[in-house]
Amino acid sequence: MESADRLKQLLHDQYIRFLHVHEAYMDIEIEQLLDIAERRAITRLPRNITAIHVIDCIGRNEPINSTAIAEVMDLSKASITKIGSKLLEEGFVERTQMNDNKKESYFRLTPQGKQLFDLHTQLHHVEAERFCGFLDKYTDGELKVIRNFLQDYSMELERKLTEGV
Repeated sequence: MESADRLKQLLHDQYIRFLHVHEAYMDIEIEQLLDIAERRAITRLPRNITAIHVIDCIGRNEPINSTAIAEVMDLSKASITKIGSKLLEEGFVERTQMNDNKKESYFRLTPQGKQLFDLHTQLHHVEAERFCGFLDKYTDGELKVIRNFLQDYSMELERKLTEGV
């Protein structure tokens, strides 16, 4: 039987391997998104995955303001303002005002943004099905352990980010 320290080291090694493989996979996923977008005559799209996720957030919640986007995505309002301005400049979103509140502006997707939103939604649906199919090999107990680990480690990483690594 392996010692606890040895097992922890093996888990850490596997985690590092996972990060490297995941990074490579994300690069391929972005390339696939670009390829599919090109085939669908979507000529321009953000090169930043966070900007694509902002488009997704707007598409799911429009009309939505910068503050709400920041809350939903757990990003700073300054980041959303910067990304929103870039998406506005690139023609993926437009700013509107509600009839009852002329001070605050809200984002809506343009037809070009809607195309990208639809594409991203389709790709996420396929990925979610693939991931759930992968998880079918684990028992309910194992899935609970995996979920707890991912929740705990995500909170740990978020804590490090807010405190400064």
